[in-house]
Amino acid sequence: MSQNQLFENTEVAFSLKSDSELERAYFLFKMIANEPLVRIGTAVTNFAIKAHLPVQGLIRATVFDHFCGGVNEEDCLPVVDKMYAKKVCSVLDYSVEGKEEEAQFDAVLQKTIELLEFADQKDAMPFGVFKPTGLGRFLIWQKKSEGTPLTDSETKEWERIEERFDILCKKAYDCGVALLIDAEESWMQDAADEVVAKMMRKYNRENVIIYNTLQLYRHDRFQYLQRLHEEARVYGYKIGVKIVRGAYMEKENERAIEKGYPTPICKDKAHTDANFNTTLRYILENIKDISVFVGTHNEESSYLAMQIMNELAIAKDDARVWFGQLYGMSDHISFNQAADGYNVAKYLPFGPVRDVMPYLIRRAEENTSVAGQTSRELNLLSHEKKRRKL
Repeated sequence: MSQNQLFENTEVAFSLKSDSELERAYFLFKMIANEPLVRIGTAVTNFAIKAHLPVQGLIRATVFDHFCGGVNEEDCLPVVDKMYAKKVCSVLDYSVEGKEEEAQFDAVLQKTIELLEFADQKDAMPFGVFKPTGLGRFLIWQKKSEGTPLTDSETKEWERIEERFDILCKKAYDCGVALLIDAEESWMQDAADEVVAKMMRKYNRENVIIYNTLQLYRHDRFQYLQRLHEEARVYGYKIGVKIVRGAYMEKENERAIEKGYPTPICKDKAHTDANFNTTLRYILENIKDISVFVGTHNEESSYLAMQIMNELAIAKDDARVWFGQLYGMSDHISFNQAADGYNVAKYLPFGPVRDVMPYLIRRAEENTSVAGQTSRELNLLSHEKKRRKL
């Protein structure tokens, strides 16, 4: 099979799915393909959960089990082990939407520490992950990013945020588990970038432990990476980056219009794709300084990364290059890449059903809005059903 047909092997892609799981996935994406149905379903689900109606069993048996690993980390282990048998690693992602209280931030810190210790026990979990706003209030991140002076109590809050960051990064360093730090909205990101760079300078001296995330639908991120690269050379540390296209487009564009500033988002998908691919090439050409986690559901970018690695004689299993997709999506990329010898890790969300619902609703909405995403999943599932003569 030529490199450019690698992702068409549905036997490998869905090898972990039983016939009934394959049928369920097909049914689920059929539902998601219907945009009005997703809107109605979302509204009904939100209402049912707020009204404490007994819908959790239904959600658990359908959407939840398709997109999540379980309700807690122990619950995820069968999925983790099953995927690892096919050489696909897991990134356990505690997908509970946070509340903005100090006790909650300390709870997220504690939970992430436990997950790093949990990951340290298994080769199948090479990464931990968290969001900056899981460790401190969005408003504080925003004020720091905008250069707005903080009050005395806010200054203390900021010091606690930095302290939590350092505790987590040191824990990751001690465990030897790499840590992916998610990107969020542009108006809080400068402060996050600053803290993450500080952590890289401290903990990425020999190996890359700390990874920042670049959302490449932002047209300024490639220049940011080049500046960071210069700084890393001066201070003698290595860079870790996860590259993704991005998750807050509507929000970003709306705010830019509302506040009257130029949007940070590329003007169209073609420019985003070009920005992603330029950044990808730059990283791979500078692999001695920069490790990368290529977070993409885009087949062309995945093929391009493999092609550039081949051109530059970077081994498929080079520890500095990882590919990643979300659990429940793009199995044709994940499992075929892993079978071909590349490093692959699936993001595996987990948490109590009720608390993970906002995440699941976003997944469903994202699938309806990303052109071709759902129809591609349906075509592949349909192909595999035919192959199995279901």
